[in-house]
Amino acid sequence: MGLKDEKKGGEASGETSDRENRLSRMNSESSLSPTEEDDDDEDRKPELGPMIALKEQLEKDKTPDPVVKILHLKIRSPDRDEMVLTIPDDGVPNPKGPWFTIKEGSKYTLVFNFRVTNNIVSGLRYNNTVWKTGVKVDSTKAMLGTFSPQAEPYQHVMPEETTPSGIFARGSYSARTKFIDDDNKCYLEINYTFDIRKNWQ
Repeated sequence: MGLKDEKKGGEASGETSDRENRLSRMNSESSLSPTEEDDDDEDRKPELGPMIALKEQLEKDKTPDPVVKILHLKIRSPDRDEMVLTIPDDGVPNPKGPWFTIKEGSKYTLVFNFRVTNNIVSGLRYNNTVWKTGVKVDSTKAMLGTFSPQAEPYQHVMPEETTPSGIFARGSYSARTKFIDDDNKCYLEINYTFDIRKNWQ
């Protein structure tokens, strides 16, 4: 009786084991076969933004350049009223004669008025070269500074200077004035003449 029970128990145990193996295989096969949800995932494609040309994107990323407008130059001297020199649009002040006349041996100060818009200008500089009868007699380079855009004009006052005097100092001079920044961008270049005389005119 004990042997029969063991045999029946063994047969029952074998049947249970076979059933579990079949269920395990079915589950494995079902996990490997694609479902409708998997098919939907495969059909979905990533949504891309609008196509933008590289040149257009670079233009969007580009920061605006600063704009510097030199409004006018002034010459201040204790010997006379202040002279205001307007900057012409074509950059050629008074092509038929001297832009201004200054007295020999007189003290004077240059004053620049300018406006900055659009963006910060970095390292704005003033360069001035003077010739007499084709020979360079003076060269000045001055750092004005870095300026942010604003509605009100800036004013920069140069250190006081003294004009030369004597018979060899008097006469006509030609000059070139430039305003440039750290990137060597030129905001104004003017060529002009001026006179040094015995008296103010």
